[in-house]
Amino acid sequence: MEITGRILNKLDVVTGEGRNGPWKKQDFILETQDQYPKKVCITVWGDKINLENFAENEEVTVSINVESREYNSRWYTDVKAWKMEKAGAATSQQPDFGNVPPEAAPPPEMTSEPTDDLPF
Repeated sequence: MEITGRILNKLDVVTGEGRNGPWKKQDFILETQDQYPKKVCITVWGDKINLENFAENEEVTVSINVESREYNSRWYTDVKAWKMEKAGAATSQQPDFGNVPPEAAPPPEMTSEPTDDLPF
C-alpha cells in the first residue's frame, strides 16, 4: 500500500534491547493531500529507511504495511514504512529502453518482422 503526503514532523529515534538483540525505530507524521487532509503517524524500524535523507515539509511517497495486534483484550494498529521516496521520484527514475521516441517507432501491426521467430 502506498501513501503520498508531506512530512510534518520527524520524532526522536527510540532504541531498545529485545530478546532478538538491539532495535531502533523512528516515527514521523505525514499529512495526506486529500480533499480533507489526514495526519498519519508512520514508523520506520531498523535501518531500512534513513529519515535524515528527507526534510520536514517535503512531499514523499511511502510504501507501508498496516498491521493490528491484540494485547490484554485491546487492539493496537501500527503503520510501518518499508520504502520511501521523494514524491515524483518514481516517475523520473523510469528506465530508458532506447533513444527512439514512441511516435517514431512503427505500430506493431505494420512491422515487417515475422511473428513466428522459432528456428524450426
